[in-house]
This record gives sequence, structure tokens and C-alpha cells, in this order.
Amino acid sequence: NSRVLDLGCGRGILLEHLQREKNVTGIGVDSAPEKILGCVKRGVSAYQGDIEPVLGQFPDGFFDWVICSQTLPELTRPARIIEESLRVGQRLAMAFVNHGYWLNRWNMARYGHRVINEVYPRAWYHSNPSNPVSVRDFEGFCRTRQFNINRAVYLRGDWRNRCSVFPNLLAGYVL
Repeated sequence: NSRVLDLGCGRGILLEHLQREKNVTGIGVDSAPEKILGCVKRGVSAYQGDIEPVLGQFPDGFFDWVICSQTLPELTRPARIIEESLRVGQRLAMAFVNHGYWLNRWNMARYGHRVINEVYPRAWYHSNPSNPVSVRDFEGFCRTRQFNINRAVYLRGDWRNRCSVFPNLLAGYVL
């Protein structure tokens, strides 16, 4: 029964699931018109456009949750978006690929380019802006801004099993 804002909602798959399973009232934001069309087909309310101006339209604390899943690396002003998300939402859930993961580091050192896989299926020059962030980068950012991390889940490179040691090196995905 929460109000949820999903930044970079894509085709609205997560919001559709949350609406169906958790009875949330959700709104998505994405810059790609074709993805917004996917939201509409799923019955998910969504704005098409840049995240920052949309965030400015909502009053303080309007949402129970703001979700930013795999959107962080594509933001042109990530610090500003995080600050605004914390203004309009009571809680912010972040999820991102850990660029400090050993396999990402190894691929860069050995081959001289970022890994190309299911997550990054295209070369950098076919992609949106990329802000490679690691666990340590994000935690340091939160410390300097005095943002509390209430809970963190680190997943191994398979994105299924938990990583309990050396997350900056051994976690492939962070929530």
C-alpha cells in the first residue's frame, strides 16, 4: 500500500509486479518513449522525460519509496538525483552493477575495455553515459553526504547468491 516512484523504470516490469503483488501505487519515469509505451501496455503510470525535472514536480516526502535500479550509471548528475530522490521519498532503494567487481577489473586490465555481457551488451560508444561506480565509491559518497545506508545486500557475480566478504571486490551487483 505504498506510493512508489521508479526512476529509469524501463518497460514498467518492476512497477507492474509491485502493483500486483504489493498493492502499491506506482509512477515510473524513463526517457525512452518506447519504454513508456511498454509501461502503458502494462497499466503502469509513467512520465516520459528527464528524471531531474520530473522530481522537481513532487513535494517533500510525497513517496514512501523511490527506486533507482540500474539507473545510477546513466545519470548525468547522480548526486543531484540522489538528493532530490531523498527529498521526495521517505526511502531510496538503489541497485547498481559494482564496477569494482574483480571480473570487471580483470577484463579491463587484460583486454583494455569493459566487459560486454547481458548487462552491457553493447560497446561503450553505443551506450548512454556511464558513471562506473563501485561499492566503496557509493559508500564513501553516502558518508560524505551523511546519508544513512539502512540495509545493503551484495550479490556475487551470478546476481543470485549473496556475497558476505570483500563486497567491493567480490560482489557483482549491489542493492
